[in-house]
Order: sequence, then structure tokens, then C-alpha cells
Amino acid sequence: MKGIIIKGIAGFYYVKVGEKIYQCKARGIFKKDGIIPYVGDEVVIEDTNKDEAVINEILPRKNCFIRPPIANVDCFVIVVAAARPDPNPEIINKFLVMAEKNHTDIVICINKIDLITDEKRNEIEDIYQGLYPLVCVCGKTGQGLEELAALLRDKKSALAGPSGAGKSTLLNRLQTRFTAETGDISEKTKRGKHTTRHVEIFETDFGAMLFDTPGFTSFDILDAEEDELHFFYPEISSRVGGCKYDDCRHIKEPECCIREAVQQGKIHASRYESYVNQLKEIQEKKKY
Repeated sequence: MKGIIIKGIAGFYYVKVGEKIYQCKARGIFKKDGIIPYVGDEVVIEDTNKDEAVINEILPRKNCFIRPPIANVDCFVIVVAAARPDPNPEIINKFLVMAEKNHTDIVICINKIDLITDEKRNEIEDIYQGLYPLVCVCGKTGQGLEELAALLRDKKSALAGPSGAGKSTLLNRLQTRFTAETGDISEKTKRGKHTTRHVEIFETDFGAMLFDTPGFTSFDILDAEEDELHFFYPEISSRVGGCKYDDCRHIKEPECCIREAVQQGKIHASRYESYVNQLKEIQEKKKY
């Protein structure tokens, strides 16, 4: 039987086949070969009794991630709060690079839109205008959720973003079959208190599957190479090849079309600043 792993806890994997869910163990050969089943994996299972089964085969993956352990993501929803905590462009752009590197669709979701003025909202939207679909929502009132749902229909999407952005609140709004635990903002740090403790897929009534992912909250190391980073910025990638030097890193080289585009306002200054900071981070990492 073919199914999809929708949850993994303490060595047990819950595989959905049609409308039925089986509690499964993975065959020992996987551990011997260093293979770990991930939530989102499409698998072949063998029924051992009415409700339990064994995973015999993991089908080829579209993509996979170690932290958290999920596979076959169609779309990343980068969830950030409009305020409390304030959006951090550096963190947002790291999430975007991760999604670009793994060839997924991308949706930027600005939550808690009720906490800011229209002017501030326009400032945030202006950064990503024309680059990615961007939806402004309010998890508490449901504002903007129909637009978000339309972008996620028929896809397996992972909600990623900093703690406190309201991912669990949105998850509870987008589906009604389960209730994800939500947390409050720490008054001391003004950051979110992490609430999700394991990876699980939730199904919606509008044909989407949503990963609830405890690991996609921050990055310690940027997983990209120096010579490929510019390809993960669409506004830079589209201009690669227009510089004087083929190996231009767009930092201080003469006749660089990227820096020229920044000066002309064709590339947002904050996006370029993130690119420069990330490139320096990658270069520093190579030293060790």
C-alpha cells in the first residue's frame, strides 16, 4: 500500500492511506543504511494487523530537510509578524534563500497586519513587490485568509518563520480538524515562545496539506555557496551576466550592473544589504 507519513513521534510513523491512518515502524534496513523516514515522505507499507504496519520503501523525494525532518515540500509560506515582534529582513531573506535553493514555490505572509498603519504596510510590501506572492493577514480576525488559502490549494506547504509570528494561529485558522498549540510573546524579549514540539501534516478543507514545523524558526548557518547565492535572489539572478566580470560578486567590482540597479532603485537596498551580509557570512564560514 502507498501512503504519506503525516506524523513521526518516538520512532513511530503515522502513515495515511486513503482515509485510514496506520501506526508504523520502519524496517531495520533503513537504520542500517542511515536512512530516516521524514514527515511528508511517500512510502510503501505492509499491513501487519488492523491498525499497524511496517514501512518497506521510501519513494524518491522531491526535496528534504534535516531540521526539521520533512520531505516533499511544494511551497514555503514565510510567516512574519508585522509587529510584536517587528519583521527582520535579514531573517526573512534567509528563509527565502532556503526556499529558492530547494526549488519550492514561495508565499510571503505578513501576519498581525492589524497592528501597523497602512504606511508601514506599504513599506514592507514595497521590498518584495514583484518578487513573490505576498499576503497580508490577521490570524485573530481571519482577514486575508481566503487569499492565502487560494495560493496553497492542492499543495503541501510548510509554514516557516521566526517564533512569535503566529504560525500556529494561522494553522488553526486554515484547518479545523486539529488544534495546534499557540504561544504568547515574551514580555522580556518581545520574541515568541516556541510551541510546536513535533512535525505533523494537517489537512485542510480546501485541498491543501500543511506542515507544522518546529525547526523552521531560525538559522545559524546559511546553506548556500558563494558562487550560487546571487541565483537565489530573483532580482539579482535576472541580471547575472550583465556585469563586466563573469565572476562578479557584486560587492566592489567595477561596472557591476547589480550595484547600478541598486543605485537606480531597481533592486531594493535592504535586499541588496542582505545579499552582501549573507555573502560575507558564507565567506567567513569557509575559513573554518
